[in-house]
Amino acid sequence: MRDEPDRHPDIAPAPAKPGRIVVINPNSSTSVTNAISRSLAGFGGPLAPEFDCRTLALGPATIITDLDVHSAGTQVAALAASLVAPAAVIIACFSDPGLAATRQQMSCPVIGVQEAAMLAAMAVAPRFGIIALSATPIPRHTRKMQQMGILDRLALEVGLSGASAHDVGHREDLYPEILAAGQCITAAGAGAVVLGCAGFGPRRLRLQRDLGVPVIDPVLAGAAIALATVPFTQRAAS
Repeated sequence: MRDEPDRHPDIAPAPAKPGRIVVINPNSSTSVTNAISRSLAGFGGPLAPEFDCRTLALGPATIITDLDVHSAGTQVAALAASLVAPAAVIIACFSDPGLAATRQQMSCPVIGVQEAAMLAAMAVAPRFGIIALSATPIPRHTRKMQQMGILDRLALEVGLSGASAHDVGHREDLYPEILAAGQCITAAGAGAVVLGCAGFGPRRLRLQRDLGVPVIDPVLAGAAIALATVPFTQRAAS
């Protein structure tokens, strides 16, 4: 599913305040951005910088194809370049669109949630698996793991039947398919399951309970790494 009722391409983002951790949702779903914002509320405690969650207004509704990644990546880099002194930038899409370009132009830490989620999974289990929105992005994810030298840690990646970033976190009828994917992954020997889209966040706790293994929300993994890079003096001042 590619179209969503909550796209607002005519809404421009307000300027970010200095010192915040800016979380860029590279798709145009405001419902996904709102879910990300709720998951990060209070994350890191009272001394941590605030998280400023942004929607890429002209981004794809859901990022699936390599063309989606390229289109979103260009816009992510442009949005990041417009920010005033962020403490860090998190690219909240599992394909990490625009990660390399954004890192080149920013002086602050730039975290891609795909990298962050896989690193978190490896920190808690010898092997991990990934639930993707569909089979389409799996080759791209595989190339990323090859580049990182971690493909041997992957037990299995399972693609769903083609849900959108919005739907995987909000449509109850999709949960049985998500759970079945997680069960296939744990049966393949994975000790942790990575959610292969920022939109999965609202499902994390339920899925972790039902599977009995750690389930990694890529946005929370990225946020944890971002907080680890921010000096305590900067936290106290924000």
